[in-house]
Amino acid sequence: MHTEVKTRAELDEAVKTGCVLVDFWATWCGPCMMMGERIDAELVPSMPDLRIVKVNVDEAPELAAEFGIMSIPALFCYRDGVKTAEFVGVTGCGEIAAAFRS
Repeated sequence: MHTEVKTRAELDEAVKTGCVLVDFWATWCGPCMMMGERIDAELVPSMPDLRIVKVNVDEAPELAAEFGIMSIPALFCYRDGVKTAEFVGVTGCGEIAAAFRS
């Protein structure tokens, strides 16, 4: 299941517990669409407890700026509120899954 967030408070609440992948993306971004499909097809089935939080950089530009997003897709891995990894661009799902295990 995906959750859309637009504010820092919503994001902080969303990543507070469990394994959460934050996906900074945009509707016009081809690589973002490809990454979203990979996440849904490969990562989510292999990690049933993973929650996906989507941040549309066009709808939440202040949040994107606060996190220093310069290129998308940008993916942040959180475990219990702590960022464990960050990826920019199309990334292999195995690499993302490994970031939650480290």
